[in-house]
Amino acid sequence: MATQESSTWCWGAPPSASSAMPLVRCWWSVTRKGILPNPPRQPGRNEPPKPMVSLPSPAAPLPVMKLSGSKGPETAFGCARDFLDNRLVYLVVSPRARGLSIGVNFNPDKKCNFDCSYCEVNRGIPSTNPDFDIDKMQQELERTMTFVLTGRLRERPHYRTLPDELLRMHHVAISGDGEPTLAPRFAQGVEALIHLRARGRFPFFKLVVITNACGFDRPEVLRSLELLTPQDEIWAKLDAGTDEYLALVNRADRPLSAILANILLVAKERPVIIQSLFPSISSAEPSAAEIEAYVGRLQQLQRDGAQIPLVQIYSATRPTARSRVGHLPLRQLSRIAQRVREATGLRAEVF
Repeated sequence: MATQESSTWCWGAPPSASSAMPLVRCWWSVTRKGILPNPPRQPGRNEPPKPMVSLPSPAAPLPVMKLSGSKGPETAFGCARDFLDNRLVYLVVSPRARGLSIGVNFNPDKKCNFDCSYCEVNRGIPSTNPDFDIDKMQQELERTMTFVLTGRLRERPHYRTLPDELLRMHHVAISGDGEPTLAPRFAQGVEALIHLRARGRFPFFKLVVITNACGFDRPEVLRSLELLTPQDEIWAKLDAGTDEYLALVNRADRPLSAILANILLVAKERPVIIQSLFPSISSAEPSAAEIEAYVGRLQQLQRDGAQIPLVQIYSATRPTARSRVGHLPLRQLSRIAQRVREATGLRAEVF
């Protein structure tokens, strides 16, 4: 990863936004020195933008967390995973979650049908405990949620100086070290989470499935997704507009057409948020032609009836073994998001 300081902002605009409309951005910025709570003013504007998330001004810069055992530079805000001595359940302070996300690792075996260039999971090292033990997952999740909801996170050094807004639990993410919808016990895992929620021991929590959509054509996965409430969310990955770029960035085991068909299969039935990560590869950004192809894929999904409430545009932030992969600057990410808005009318945010 690049070692220079960088800032991460979230930009949003109404679905009908044009290039002339003011944008909205989240009030957090990350550098290698810490999290900066106050954004710089935009050139030519008299007032700062209205915040989607407002951070109080702490007395000192907030810490940048590192992945345990990481040999790379500090990760950007919200990307370090904290397992709290668990095996399957972890915490992330996430810009895309607007705060605290509790993640459930459905893939402790590290199995994935993508080999993304920006992925931080080292699949060259076999998992020491590949079993997805659902009973253990439930126990860890209950313990972690109790820990979070009773305010005990502040007992841990990383969280002592974070503002309350960032320690508020926003969802439970079905994710992990591989592709969750391909996990052999995906259906049982989803049912266990829904059962835990239905018991009412904790306040209602939203479930978010973070996926590359490649398991959407499995009947048991579709049945599981039907159990989700309208408040729950599905975040489906779409990083490319062409098969050539898909091979460069995601190295998937299937063509782009199959991935798009799977996204459409679910998005015709319920809203699906598109998550698109654009890395810098050998200091180069995606070509203009690639971005136009990507936008064309979004347009085709719309024409075919996909419900897309949001497109998330972001870049690589976690340490990776591939040194040629880095974080794309905000200017390029903002340009991609603006093109999405102009061409599709979709809401697009940059993280």
